[in-house]
This record gives sequence, C-alpha cells and structure tokens, in this order.
Amino acid sequence: MPRGAMSAVLVAGLAAVLFVPLNRPGIGWLLAGSTIAGVVYLVDRKARRATAQTKDVDSASASVDAVTDRPGGGYSPAEPGAAPVAGSCRNERNSPVDATSVTAPQIDTRGKRRSASAWWIAIAVCLLAVGAFRAAEWLFVLCLLGAGVAGSLAVVRRSVHGLMFDMFAVPVSALRSVPWLYRGVRRVRERRVSTTQRVGWSVAAAVAILAIFVPLLAGADAVFARLVRYVTPTFDADTPVRWVFVFSAAALCTAGAMYLLAGPPRPAGETDSVAGLLVRRRWSRLEWGLPLGTLTAVFVLFVATQLAALFGGSDYVQRTAELTYAEYARRGFWQLSAVSLLALGVIAAVQAWAAQESTRDRRWLRIGVAAVSVLTLVIVASALHRMWTYQQAYGFTVLRLLVEVFELWIGLVYLLVLAALVRLRRSWVPRAAVSAAAVTLLGLALVNPERLVAERNIDRWLSGTTVELGTGAGPRGIERTLDIHYLSTLSPDALPAVERLPEPQRGRIAAAIRADMGDEDNWQGWNRSRSAAR
Repeated sequence: MPRGAMSAVLVAGLAAVLFVPLNRPGIGWLLAGSTIAGVVYLVDRKARRATAQTKDVDSASASVDAVTDRPGGGYSPAEPGAAPVAGSCRNERNSPVDATSVTAPQIDTRGKRRSASAWWIAIAVCLLAVGAFRAAEWLFVLCLLGAGVAGSLAVVRRSVHGLMFDMFAVPVSALRSVPWLYRGVRRVRERRVSTTQRVGWSVAAAVAILAIFVPLLAGADAVFARLVRYVTPTFDADTPVRWVFVFSAAALCTAGAMYLLAGPPRPAGETDSVAGLLVRRRWSRLEWGLPLGTLTAVFVLFVATQLAALFGGSDYVQRTAELTYAEYARRGFWQLSAVSLLALGVIAAVQAWAAQESTRDRRWLRIGVAAVSVLTLVIVASALHRMWTYQQAYGFTVLRLLVEVFELWIGLVYLLVLAALVRLRRSWVPRAAVSAAAVTLLGLALVNPERLVAERNIDRWLSGTTVELGTGAGPRGIERTLDIHYLSTLSPDALPAVERLPEPQRGRIAAAIRADMGDEDNWQGWNRSRSAAR
C-alpha cells in the first residue's frame, strides 16, 4: 500500500459527502470527481517517484515476492512509498532487473500510456462538467456512467481480461480492495497509534468549535446566517443514510483505483505457459469467404432497393409496400439498426479467426471486410433517413434523437473498422470505439438535446400542415399539432426554445417546467440552466 492511500480514501469520501447533490445534476459532481482524480494521481505519482529513487531494486523485488499475496507485483507493504512493479522488475526468466535501465521503446510506451490516461481523465472530467450546464437528468446519468467508464480506462491499460473488464475495473476492484484497505488500516494503527489519537482529538475539538461558535454567529447576523444555510447541506431523516452511501461509494472507488495501480492486471498480449501452447485454428478463405460473400450479396440487393425507394419517393413506396412513407420509415429503422449491429459481430468474428498468413489471405480479407463495411454504412444512412422522415411527419422526441445518435456512433465504429484494415491491426479499435462514444455523448451535451427537440417541434408546428400519401384513399392533409404535454415534461434546458412560442402555449409550458425544478439550489447543486430559468 502506497504512502498516503488511507488519507486519499478519506479525502475522497468526505469530498463526495460535501459536494455531491444526489437528487439532481450540479457543479458538485465535477468538484467531487476532480478531487477523487486528484488524490489518486498524487498518491500514485508519489509512489512512483519513491520507487525511482530506490537504489536497491533487487531487495525491493525480493520483498515484494516474499510479502505480497498478489502474484505479478504490487505496492510493497514493507516500503509504504513503493510503486507498482507489476511485471516491470523481472525479465522473462524471473530474474531481477535494474529498474533504472530503461530502453527507448520502454520510455515511448510509458509516454503513450500517460497520454492515454490523460485523454481518458479529460473525457471523464468533461462528462462530469455537463452537470453544471445541462439540467436534463437523463443526459447527466449517461454522462455519469460515461465518466465512470473513462475513469476505469484511465487506470487500467489494455489487459488480458478484455475491454468489458477494463471498462468496469474500478467498481469491480472497489469490493476486492476491502481486505487490502483493512491490512493498510491495521499497519497504520500499529505504527501510529499515538499520532492517530492526537489527530482524532484535534478533529473532535475543531468540530466542537464549529458546533458552538457558528450557531452563535449565525444568530447575531442575518447575512452570516444566510451564508451558513446556503453552505450547509440540507439535513433530514434520510441525510445520514445518504452520507454513508456517498462516502462509501466514493471511498471504495478511490481505493479500487489505487488497488489497480498497485497491482495492475496482466496486460494484453501476455500469456501463461499453458495458453501459450494452444494454437487456434484459423478459418480458410473458403470458410469465411462463403458466409461473408453471401452477406455482401444480400446487402447489395438491399442497397439497390433503397436507392429505388429514395429516388422513387412516396409514390414508389405506396405502390410497392402499400404503406405510407412515414409508416415505411418507422417499420424499417429498428430492423436496420439490428442489421448494422449484427454485421459488426460478423466482421469481428471474421477478423479474429480468418487466416492471415499469406499476402493473398490478407488482401481478400481486406476486400471482404471493406465491402461489408461500406454497404453497412449505406444501411446506416438509410436508417437515419428513415428516422428523420418519421420525425418530420410525427414529431421529435428525446428518445428518437438518442437512437439517431446511437446510429451515428455505429457509423463511426464502421469507419474505425475500415481504418484498421490498413495494417490489419484491430486491437486498438475497441477502446477507440468507446472513446468515440464518449466524444459523441459530449457532442450531444454541447448541442443541448432537449432544446434541439423543442426547437424542431416548434418549427414543425409553425410551418403549418403537410401532405402525405395514404393507402389508396388519395392524398390527405396532416395537421401538425404542438404536443404541449410532452414539451412540459422537458427540463429547463428547453426554455430558450419555448420563449419563441406565442401565448398561451409559452406560459403553460414554461410554468410546468419551472414547477418541476423544485426548491432553490444550494451551491453544490448549482446548474446554469436551472439558474437561468429562475
């Protein structure tokens, strides 16, 4: 366990209790997340510097092997300042290696790891910052989940357990770190009982001073009393439970991150002696080419029909499918989305198992995967066109916008697949896809989705009526009504768009949105959209 780990756990838990507003998005989430990232970074940086200054690397490695119960390395209990030595202090024959002898490729690898970690940390912080600007709770929940995934990927490099483990490594390791924390507390107690007691008495004295003097000063001055009420969290019957939950979650996640840094999982590419003897049978060109070729032929036929429907318009669709154009769009979107996901699975399987020994194998693999990918991109575009057409006819909603954004992300993944065909190296694609998802989510937050939905519905309503072909009864006019009930369920993010409406629609929608905002925010829950709405 590194020096300062226990203090970092306590600081992270207290920061979460003081800053986090559990019931709504707010700036407190950003403050708590930044504090947790900061303490983890400081503890790990201090531990790594201590290891770099250690002269006797052989004795330190022996101490790790003798004391720790985690094979592969970790922080040495005998040296509180020791840093991770997982696989880095021993060579292939398990003999000690001088940690100061670092080659240029190793330095370059470490630089890439630091850059990757900095990238994921920046994404996590930006996603948490959404809570300070957007009031839509569903959007912030997605951003909070994305920040957790980015935080895990910042801590864990690509491991043998795969991307799914890497994405949720910190919360999983949070529970595994409990015995590790217990041993650390026991060591600290054995070494510093008197110091801990003195610090405890000092903390108790400080709390007593606050409990006595703050109420007296608040009673003496109304301005100071208002400041105290603004800073002090609201206390009710559920507050202790909330504090315990928030403290435990933040402290355990912080401990899980340091636990992974102390003993990182085995990196991808490393295999044990048994797995190294296993040789995976590869598929020949005939074995993977026949199903992939069949899929390509089906996609070519489907794309040809899409082009006919696109240029033929609603008349062609009504004659051939006996459906209105909007019904045709609605029925096809979900099937096309499923096709794009399933095709991605087929491509992943072919790339993982296809033989790539000869130049001809690699060339045909590139051709086959590229053909399916390009055709699937056309299908993705068709799905987006269908959803856009359906929304033009029946209105825009947040859910419909989300599925469109998801389909756009699928298109980005196919572009990454095409880029990976240049060198047939796909190991970077999964993390790049997750990164693209995080960037897409950030872009969605910047666009302000609820305001966008409100604006499109208002524009649609102000434009009047449209004409859509029926199923044999001739053309019929569809009156574009304004769904006041749906717009009233949106967050304050949509209020700038609502201001464009005339009365009484504007007043009814704005009043309903403001009524759902609840009480005035304290400083932890400050949010730009809610502040502007008040």
